[in-house]
Amino acid sequence: MIGSKYQNRKTLSNLDEKKWDILTFNDVFIDDTRKATKVKKEDYLETGDFPIVDQGKDYITGYTNLKEEVYDNTPLIIFGDHTRILKYIDFPIFIGADGVKLLKNRFSEKEVLTKYLYYYLCTINIPDTGYNRHFKYLKEIVIPIPDIEMQKRIVQILDKAQELIDKRKAQIEALDQLTQSVFLEMFGDPINTKWKTEKLSEITDVRDGTHDSPKYIQKGYPLVTSKNIKDGEIDLTNVNYISEEDYEKINQRSKVDIGDIIMPMIGTIGNPVIVNVEPNFAIKNVALIKFYPDTCIINIYLKYLLDSHYLDFVLSKNRRGGTQKFLSLKNIRNMEIPVPPIKLQKDFTKVIREINEKKKLLNKSLDEMVNAYNSIMQRAFKGELFTEDKVPNH
Repeated sequence: MIGSKYQNRKTLSNLDEKKWDILTFNDVFIDDTRKATKVKKEDYLETGDFPIVDQGKDYITGYTNLKEEVYDNTPLIIFGDHTRILKYIDFPIFIGADGVKLLKNRFSEKEVLTKYLYYYLCTINIPDTGYNRHFKYLKEIVIPIPDIEMQKRIVQILDKAQELIDKRKAQIEALDQLTQSVFLEMFGDPINTKWKTEKLSEITDVRDGTHDSPKYIQKGYPLVTSKNIKDGEIDLTNVNYISEEDYEKINQRSKVDIGDIIMPMIGTIGNPVIVNVEPNFAIKNVALIKFYPDTCIINIYLKYLLDSHYLDFVLSKNRRGGTQKFLSLKNIRNMEIPVPPIKLQKDFTKVIREINEKKKLLNKSLDEMVNAYNSIMQRAFKGELFTEDKVPNH
């Protein structure tokens, strides 16, 4: 039988019939991790002579000024043993100290393109077993390899599709940066503010979610925790569920309504989210900020204030040695919040909503591009993307 349980064996059989070579993982890759110098997280620099690549989602996560033992036998592929993240690398690097696997192509680039191998590995859906090691699953796969000209065609079209996706992401990121620029332009630096200040508890109702550990069930009401707040959104993908009884009990104390702000208090602190859909969930270890009917502060203004460097400033004042991993309800309630005129906050809200509408359109376009990219990738590795004798127009 061809392939592992993480691969489409029927497709692999068809490729075998099309005279694609089907090679084992060890036929194709050398685990070259031991030859790379590892750098501990605490030794990362913001700038430096050489980049550090680790298993995190960021392509480059730090820099070092070390010069000896830099790994420059590129191109290569980085695999996150814990995260399953893949990265194609074609420049000299140092690597992170935890969970990095450095995969070196056994073949020359005239025989097998490393980037072709990278794109193929991106199609493999190995299981997520949490913060455990996943390399053992990857080593079970086989890799279909067509002739070098077909490899070049596949890489060419996937590179082009990825380039379009990266440009769209850059446009979205530029809009995110624009919102902070607009904030500073309209309100100035909140650390050295010219506006009057109020304790957050005096102008809003600040609560937190349950600290209990209700029993999780297969189906029920979502229990949103810090891990479910990502990139300014509530992500219910891997949420735990609780019973209606526990849901009602938690909501007696900290019911979430549309327009409220929720914000992680543990782990990655900050990243506030305005609830904009009917919240059929309860919260745990998450700050809940509710607004009075005749409030002097608008939720969009407060969200971007808490998203700015002002929150880091507040955290640094309350830190008592070590890395801040917890923000107490008392700290949040006692925050001194600059309160600009309500008209200025409303003007800011209008601008932000216009920017968010543009972002919404760009995100929709990005989703369509990603779907098209995934479709192209699947067809490419089924041998169905284009004929053997013709490069597609694009």
